[in-house]
Order: sequence, then C-alpha cells, then structure tokens
Amino acid sequence: MLDDLVALDKRHLIHPVVSWRGHEARGVRILTSGKGAYVTDAAGATLIDAFSGLWCVNAGYGQASIVDAVQRQLTEIPYATNYFHYGNEPAIRLAKRLSELAPGNLNRVFFTLGGSDAIDTAIRVIRYYFNVTGRPKKKHMIAFQRGFHGSSSLGSGLTALKNFHDDFDSPTPLQHHIASPYPYRNPVGQDPEHIIAVSVQALKDKVAEIGGENVAALFAEPVQGSGGVLVPPDGWFKAMRDAARDLDILFLADEVITGFGRTGPMFGSEYDGVVPDLMTLAKGLTSAYQPMGALMVSDEMYAAIADGSPSDRAIGHGFTYSGHPASAAAGFEAIRLYTEGGLLANGQKIAPRFAQGLTGLLDHPLVGDVRVRGLLAAVELVTDKKERTKPHANLQISQHLARLSYEKRVIFRAFSDDMAGFAPPLCCSEEDIDTIIRRFRSVLDELLEVREIRMAAA
Repeated sequence: MLDDLVALDKRHLIHPVVSWRGHEARGVRILTSGKGAYVTDAAGATLIDAFSGLWCVNAGYGQASIVDAVQRQLTEIPYATNYFHYGNEPAIRLAKRLSELAPGNLNRVFFTLGGSDAIDTAIRVIRYYFNVTGRPKKKHMIAFQRGFHGSSSLGSGLTALKNFHDDFDSPTPLQHHIASPYPYRNPVGQDPEHIIAVSVQALKDKVAEIGGENVAALFAEPVQGSGGVLVPPDGWFKAMRDAARDLDILFLADEVITGFGRTGPMFGSEYDGVVPDLMTLAKGLTSAYQPMGALMVSDEMYAAIADGSPSDRAIGHGFTYSGHPASAAAGFEAIRLYTEGGLLANGQKIAPRFAQGLTGLLDHPLVGDVRVRGLLAAVELVTDKKERTKPHANLQISQHLARLSYEKRVIFRAFSDDMAGFAPPLCCSEEDIDTIIRRFRSVLDELLEVREIRMAAA
C-alpha cells in the first residue's frame, strides 16, 4: 500500500519548491495523522513538528473544535458565493473579529485562498487606489532582499529569493529590492541604530532613484521568514513604516507568517506598535485547517477607493472561494482558541524557554547565530564561528539537515543556505520545547560525525 502511494506520487503529483527529478529520486514521505505538536507518517514514525507544517498549524494538530466548526458549516451550507451581493455568516463574523484584533484602523477585509493571492490582491488594490485617486504614475513597488511575498506571477517579483526568480522572468521592471537588515551578516555591523539608519536611507535612495511620484508602496515582513528568519532590531519596522509615510508611499505589513501569535502578540506589527496601511494574512488564520488568506485595508484607503470609483462600475477583482464559509468557520474558531482558549498566552509563556534552549546551542562548534522572536527562530550554521564562514556548498549541509531531521524525529525547515528554521505550535508544552531542543542538538552532533563537515569546522 505505502509503496503504491509512493509510486503514484512520483508518477502524478507535482510538489512545490523541489527539483522535480530530485523528488522522483527521493520519493515522498506521507504524513497520516497528528495530535498536538506531533505527526505520524505512513511508516509509523512519530515526529515532533517544530515547524507547524509550513509555519501554519499554529494551534497544533487535532483541535476537535475547529474540525467540528468546519463540519457543522459544511452540513448547513458547504458553499456560499460572495459575488452578486450574496454572503455568508461565518465570513461576515470573521471579518468583524479580524477588525477588532488588527492594529489601528484596519477595518476592511478581503478574503483570499492563501498568502500568495492576498499579496496579488494587495498589488491590484494598490494600483487601483492610485489610479482612482488621480496618481496613475505611482506603480513601482519596493521590498527587501531575502523577503518572501508569495510565489504567484505578481508576488514572486516582490519575493527576493533566487529560486523564485530564475527562469520565471521575474521580477518585473516595476518591482525593486533594497538590502535586508540581516544583523548577523549586515556589512555595516550589528549596531541596531546604525542598521535602522542604513535601511531608512536605502529606502530614501531607492525612492529618489525611481522618483517619488512613481513609487506606490513598500512591502515588509515584521520578521523575514523564508529568507532565514531574519529578526530586525527593535524599532526597525516602525522606522520603515514612518519613512514610508514621509515619502508618501503605502506601507504593507506581510503578516502571512508572523500573524496569529507566531512572534508573541497576535500580529508581528504590534511588536513595534506599527499600524500599516495594508496587512496580508494567511497560515495561522485558520491554523491551516482550511485554506484561507486575507488582505486588510485601512478605513481611509477603503473610502478613497469606494469614493473614487465610478458608482456604476464593479471593481473587478474576486475569487470563487473568497470568504468560503467552511474556511471562515475554521478561522473564527482558531481565533477563539488563540484568545479565549489560551493558546496565545501559552505561546507567550513557553517562548522564553524556547529562546533559552536555542541560544544554549551557541556553544556548539557549528552554530554561528541564533535568531528568535516569540515562537519563530532560526539557527545559522558556520564552519568558522569567529569569521562567520558559510559552509562550502560541497558539504551539502542542508541535505544532511533534511536527512537528520527525519532520523532524529524532529521537523524543522532545512533552508538551502545552511540554516534551520523553527516555528513550533502555540500548543506546545515546556516538555515539547525541551524535546525539540534536545533532538536538534542531536542533529548538530550527528552533523559533526560527517567527516568532511568535521574537518571543515576543525
């Protein structure tokens, strides 16, 4: 049975963000069940999931109340379009709840299927906004190197990771990038104030280069997730938001990864007290029990679009599954678990133990840097700690990390550039956190058993 599934997978199923031939050679590992922070595969192995699926199962596996909410909704009405002035109660109530929780005046919600189409929606809304408010030249958009803003045709251009650009004709001439703060490898050093000042100046310089009358928006993550969990200095996010306002460009907070307790507060923007003009959400919105994303828009921006559009013209943007009732039911219940159910508080409670455990790995010969904010973290590996030397590609560190992740029964993200990413579920106990740290240290120790790696680090 398992062999049959593996063969069928190789023959028919295209997997995201892998080498297609490489996947055929390696084969699939099929997950069959999950409970709390643990998942079990078809071979019977149980692993602790220190990455919450794809930084998305924030509530953990097996939350019966989310399943029940979805099941009830599917029984009542499995689908209700939001086109033609129709709607459904779960989507309406979820929009209201998000507006209550979001920073400042982000009181308008457009639902999508996930994070990538939330970013695409934002790009279209931004373009439309400037067109109907009489500033049609403002089309250029800026993001940060190593940032991730989805893999759609539009969003992938704002993403600044090589694999999402190569041979995809991306980015477009209207999409630009400035340097990431990346404290560990920032060429200006690690002084927080200097890093912030350099980032602000880089934005000003890029806007001046393009022309302020041509620049529409700045896209930023409170913590850069897929770029290696790059945690900026305190105050950096606010400084970028303030600079965008001074430059008369919109500021979008991409909270697809950082939302719903992942960095401590409900949203990562709250860490620096930032109120963005737009905010994208997904992943933890439903704890991944159903597909859903969202774009949140400020009252002022919504009013400008509503009042600037011809009254007899439909604003032509939408998705068949926008505001899907079953997804909205999952989202509403997931948020109840975060707030009334204590998951947000539990995540905040265990976060110091998580940070302490990971920073304790700095004594390991291969660990150069540990970056943590809440339950979002990365460990960057080096072969020379003093010189911060990146391992040579021939050492295949990332491939070894992926292999050892399974052997040691701890799931983490083996980034392609020799980093391990972590995003454990908010439901974790202190014992779960200790298990993650213990098993990952064992992964690091096993890496040193690889002769070439041991010699390079000597």
